[in-house]
Amino acid sequence: MATLSSNSIFGNISGKVGDVVYSSWKGIPYVRKRPLRISNPRTAGQLEQRAKFAAIIKFLKPLTPFIRVGFKSKNAKMSAHNSALSYNLANAIMGAYPDYAIDYSKVLISRGNIRAALSPSIRLISNCEIEFSWVYNPRDYNAYSDDKAVLVVYNYTKHEVITAMDGNSRINGSQAITLPPSFAGDSVHCYIAFQNYNQKVISNSLYVGCLILT
Repeated sequence: MATLSSNSIFGNISGKVGDVVYSSWKGIPYVRKRPLRISNPRTAGQLEQRAKFAAIIKFLKPLTPFIRVGFKSKNAKMSAHNSALSYNLANAIMGAYPDYAIDYSKVLISRGNIRAALSPSIRLISNCEIEFSWVYNPRDYNAYSDDKAVLVVYNYTKHEVITAMDGNSRINGSQAITLPPSFAGDSVHCYIAFQNYNQKVISNSLYVGCLILT
């Protein structure tokens, strides 16, 4: 803004002239340009994008600690959380405004360059215990016997996540994860990835399926 002296040719004026505002602050006259206003800040496109964004933010929030690991090295130009947000916003939303939902099968909670799990599956082995299984093929490129399983069980109803960050080695072929009793009766969505032995490189996550806990 520009201040006006007391002997200004404009005199003691206030109000708007075009896109210029004249006023005073603590007895000091000044002039400033009117701020630009968006003619329609609630267009259909903006509302749709905000609704998609809100759905992804809500889904990712319980996964925040895991995402810091899962997306830590994927995009050097943005944070791990923003990288996960960007990918899933573009790929994991389904439905139509205003009823957007998450397509769990298309969600990625980790992205990386080592081999993802081969033929993963899940089964309920007790009321609140799930066994993850996978196939180990020593001929698979970039899949090493000592890679560690990374397991995620997502309870969307309660917005809680149970993880196993340093699970069994790839060569073992299976890993069980125990869930809290409070999960009984809920549906849970299961994901698996692998991390190399020094935890510096991770694989893309894979959606293994949904189970209803008894």
